[in-house]
Amino acid sequence: MLDGYLGADDPAQQSRIAHDTAAAILSRVRADPDPQVVARLVSYTDRHGIDAIAELWSHASAKSLPGALWRVYLVRTLIVQDPTGLSHAFQRGTEVSRTIDQVVAGAAVPTGPDEVRELADRILHGIFTGDFAGALDRAAAFARLAAAGFTSLADDADAADAVHPDRPATLTTRALRLTQLADQLTSCAKLWRRDALD
Repeated sequence: MLDGYLGADDPAQQSRIAHDTAAAILSRVRADPDPQVVARLVSYTDRHGIDAIAELWSHASAKSLPGALWRVYLVRTLIVQDPTGLSHAFQRGTEVSRTIDQVVAGAAVPTGPDEVRELADRILHGIFTGDFAGALDRAAAFARLAAAGFTSLADDADAADAVHPDRPATLTTRALRLTQLADQLTSCAKLWRRDALD
């Protein structure tokens, strides 16, 4: 049925479909959190890629249920695609950050590629079976720490990497995008707690 809706030209219809599917999936799984269904949802993008979810939810408002789900899947996909780079940035972020984000994110210490992949799965699992706002806060904390790490790595590269002169700009751009993602996830968590995330 979704195939018939995907690619719809009407923005209002796209928005309605995004909201309806996000609400249906979330309510169905939270009402009866069958471990096999949750496992399939957590690993959905591993088998099918992120494109189907992107087509369905990526155009939704950043402060909406489909927008929140899209951003959590995006965080997980970023981790799965580059666990080494993200774990390195996250670890650096825990070293330079003076916030409680490390506690909120809940990653194992030290944090390597396996630990960030596990964290990504636990966050997405929490979306469907645990405290939804808490899972959004964990994803936001991870993104903020990784952003802090990329910023610190960019500073290092700026001072030392004459071989790759574009590296500092690339790392800074990643940091900016992760910071924006974290802000959006935090806003969604606040809205969910007020029962205002639709």
